[in-house]
Amino acid sequence: MPEDSGQKENNREKGFIRRFLDLPPDSVPKTVFVAVSLCLVASMIVSATAVSLRPVQEVNKLRDKQINILQVAGRYDPSVKVTEAFSVFEPHVLELATGKFTDQFDPATFDEQAAAQDPATSVALEDDPASIGRKSKFVTVYLLRKEDGSIDKVILPIHGYGLWSTLYGFIALEANGNDIYGLQFYSHAETPGLGAEVDNPRWKALWRGKKLADDSGDLLITVAKTAPPQGEQYHVDALAGATLTSRGVDNLVRFWMGEEGYGPFLKNLKAGEI
Repeated sequence: MPEDSGQKENNREKGFIRRFLDLPPDSVPKTVFVAVSLCLVASMIVSATAVSLRPVQEVNKLRDKQINILQVAGRYDPSVKVTEAFSVFEPHVLELATGKFTDQFDPATFDEQAAAQDPATSVALEDDPASIGRKSKFVTVYLLRKEDGSIDKVILPIHGYGLWSTLYGFIALEANGNDIYGLQFYSHAETPGLGAEVDNPRWKALWRGKKLADDSGDLLITVAKTAPPQGEQYHVDALAGATLTSRGVDNLVRFWMGEEGYGPFLKNLKAGEI
């Protein structure tokens, strides 16, 4: 008993840190301390890495976007530097309601996805076939001109919900605002081998030469198993085994090419006001 009392007295004289260090390695306090310390150190390393890599990620994100625009416009050449090839495109911020360009925002930095979440620059959709919830009032579009200064192609961003995800992409139109040159998506999470076949070059090639509307302006383009009565020029075959993704693409293309999307802009383009 005297020894136990002496040991207790000795422990009381020690500081907290010394008593902690004297604990067995497998004690509960030491185990918890090591686990918490490792978590804190790991989280700090991950956070620091994420912050340091953010500029690189932003550069890669921009480069990927530029490559997709080049591809959908038929201007991508792996042997040419992306920034050099992309320099021939004119970015403009478009006000959807008027179909006219605005200088309210800088095209180089404007983010329509962020704008779609801001009530000041977006509108909630009541009729929402593309299932996007809110629509930005402004988007960045791209013009490609010929050597004589006339418009060659226009590239328009589009997005909408498929089966599992929102698909983000671009559609390229000829200068008449009606003939489709190309369509492709750069971000989605559709089912591999099924809905993800939107990335298949053979399916993307089906869009070239199709028409959005007839001579009277009625929007007829459709993604379906069978062509509409108006003819094959308004039809793209649905993806085999991916009915809901195909329906989503059909809905989003028709939405963005309609009056709630680029309709006013396409009218101005056809009228030579762009």
